[in-house]
Amino acid sequence: MTGFELLIWIGAVVTLAGVAGLMATAYGAFKLRQSDLSDEEMRRALQSAVARNMAALFTAVFGLMMVIIGIALG
Repeated sequence: MTGFELLIWIGAVVTLAGVAGLMATAYGAFKLRQSDLSDEEMRRALQSAVARNMAALFTAVFGLMMVIIGIALG
């Protein structure tokens, strides 16, 4: 296995971790909508969810960049 093939596989794993994070964030936001929180508590919880969502999105995009670089240079 060459270095570029390894980069593709590592990128795929990182991408899947990011997608799993996105799904977990969506599930958490869905559960928050069903909870009985005050407006201020809901706002605070959703701000935290937005931060987790952005981190998961960045992880997925970074993994996809690794895959693309591995394909282009391999």
